Amino acid sequence: VQLQASGGGLVQAGGSLRLSCAASGRTFSFDTMAWFRQAPGQEREFLSAISRSSGRPYYADSVKGRFTISRDNAKNTVYLQMNSVKPEDTALYYCAANINRLALSAISTPRYGYWGQGTLVTVSS
Repeated sequence: VQLQASGGGLVQAGGSLRLSCAASGRTFSFDTMAWFRQAPGQEREFLSAISRSSGRPYYADSVKGRFTISRDNAKNTVYLQMNSVKPEDTALYYCAANINRLALSAISTPRYGYWGQGTLVTVSS
């Protein structure tokens, strides 16, 4: 199974961008799918997750109200709609997926079984 993230690029502050992450190969019905990011010199940061079984989204405070996670279960694809982006949103964005539903305490941790290769988002001021 491979996760392919796409949609990154250069965007001006205040603009929008939509990231996609599609699973290919021997696909599973992932329950929990999520987005993380990592800026140069910083640790990987949890952004958002969504559970297939509950449909409930979870967000980090840093993106709540600006980013929206969604998924297309038929396509095993997760999206991240990024609005009102800021220069500090510049980072490499990773998608992650887990076959089984992760406990609430684990959603924001790197305990996902599958990771994408990352797509670069650069926000200019």
